[in-house]
Order: sequence, then C-alpha cells, then structure tokens
Amino acid sequence: MPKLKTKSGAKKRFKFTATGKVKAGVAGKRHRLISHNSKYIRQNRGTKTMADADAKKIKSYMPYA
Repeated sequence: MPKLKTKSGAKKRFKFTATGKVKAGVAGKRHRLISHNSKYIRQNRGTKTMADADAKKIKSYMPYA
C-alpha cells in the first residue's frame, strides 16, 4: 500500500493532545477586535479543543499524527 498524504493545511492548524483530542486556535482573533468586547477577547485567548464530530474529520486529514 502507498503511504497516505497528510493535508498540509491541517498540519499547520491543528495539534493533538496526549489523550488524542484535537487542539486548534480560536477563530475571530485576527482583526476587527475593536468591535468585540474585552470579555470575548479574554475568553478566546489561547487554544480550544475541537468537538468530537469535527475531530473525527480532522484525524482523517492527518493519518500518522
């Protein structure tokens, strides 16, 4: 069997935790932050774990991770 290719966009955007969950950066933090209140900016700091339905799709993009 040939090797499976990893989606290069996925390997730049997602990491896996030790338990196999998928971590991703939070959306909505690049520009136009003046229209968001400080609570929104503070709560979306760092990374979040993806939902199980999304994580299943992302894992198919990264077969060897």
